[in-house]
Amino acid sequence: MSDIQKSITLEEAQKTVDKWINTTGVRYFNELTNTAILTEEVGEVARIMARRYGEQSEKESDKNKDLGDEMADVLWVLICLANQTGVNLTEAFLKNMDKKSIRDKDRHKNNDKLK
Repeated sequence: MSDIQKSITLEEAQKTVDKWINTTGVRYFNELTNTAILTEEVGEVARIMARRYGEQSEKESDKNKDLGDEMADVLWVLICLANQTGVNLTEAFLKNMDKKSIRDKDRHKNNDKLK
């Protein structure tokens, strides 16, 4: 696992990506390019999900695709965008969880489709 630990916080992930970009990657792609790359990476996850877990048949060329690796690609680009736009993902995630906990407190319990 090179110099990355086996467990990492979102803050550490943001710092790790930033360090890698500024040493190995030369510089960040611009925000618009990274947004397009994020869309492409999400599409790769969607392709695996649709073919492996959905109703589409899985092509032979897709059978060895690593879902975890594709999800990590999504996370990588999302972290790049957070770094570029000054978003602290830890703070954003915790705020989002609070929002969901308040807004959706009873929503899913009362959803007959989930029972």
